[in-house]
Amino acid sequence: MTVVALLVAVVAMLVNTAATLLEAAGSRRATSDRPLWRQPAYLVGLVLDALGWVLAVVALRYLSVITVQSVLTSSVALTALAAHRFRVRRMPRSQLVGVAGVVLALVLVAGATTGQRSEGTLPSAAAPVLLVVALALAAAGLPLARAGRPLVLAAAAGTAYGGAALGVRALHLSPDVRVDADLLGRPLVWAVVVFGVTGVLHVAAALRHGQPGPVVGVVSVTEVVLPGSAGLVLLGDAVRPGWTPVLVVGVLAVAASVALLSRSGSRVPSRAV
Repeated sequence: MTVVALLVAVVAMLVNTAATLLEAAGSRRATSDRPLWRQPAYLVGLVLDALGWVLAVVALRYLSVITVQSVLTSSVALTALAAHRFRVRRMPRSQLVGVAGVVLALVLVAGATTGQRSEGTLPSAAAPVLLVVALALAAAGLPLARAGRPLVLAAAAGTAYGGAALGVRALHLSPDVRVDADLLGRPLVWAVVVFGVTGVLHVAAALRHGQPGPVVGVVSVTEVVLPGSAGLVLLGDAVRPGWTPVLVVGVLAVAASVALLSRSGSRVPSRAV
């Protein structure tokens, strides 16, 4: 089942990449006569964003947080390649280094972790705290969008996605779970829902105001480092004996490579869609 879950995470990454490209294309085509909500590419991108989140949730049922989030992070490398229609020779050297760095860093992370999810639980106070954080991030969306702060929105989106991943990992739902009053009465369930919806909307808003490369880069780093660390510390996600330094190097390399891609400003031209 681990292999299947890993494939699901890869599909989620591909879906997220397609969503980013479509939303960016729709945002560029928006005019006063045809606003954003009437752009088919943008609307399809929103649907794919939601689908990617659902697929990530499925993968998190069987894999550790840091494994799933690291796979999702590779979308920033794929976005940079797609910006140049996968013509590697036309890519600036800084972007080539960034793409290669993401791939190699993910290999290190994948090798350092067992990939298996543990059965650890969050402290009892964590669920209401996560719900409060989720609501605060949701409430901050409109002011940040009006202020034209796409990278701050991207960081909020990454935090929201990371919170959703952490919540899903901590729920421990059985395969035959029923949607009943007991389930709906759990703060962690609502935190996951609010985090997920907030992440999708914040990414969409960030892409309306900013370039895809930096936006995806900030989202990627945020959603890996924060929940991945929490999964290791609070939920007991396993690291192979003696591989902790490798994991640290891998996570730092992911962050550095994504930052390099973001700073290089990998714009997605309209012909990429």
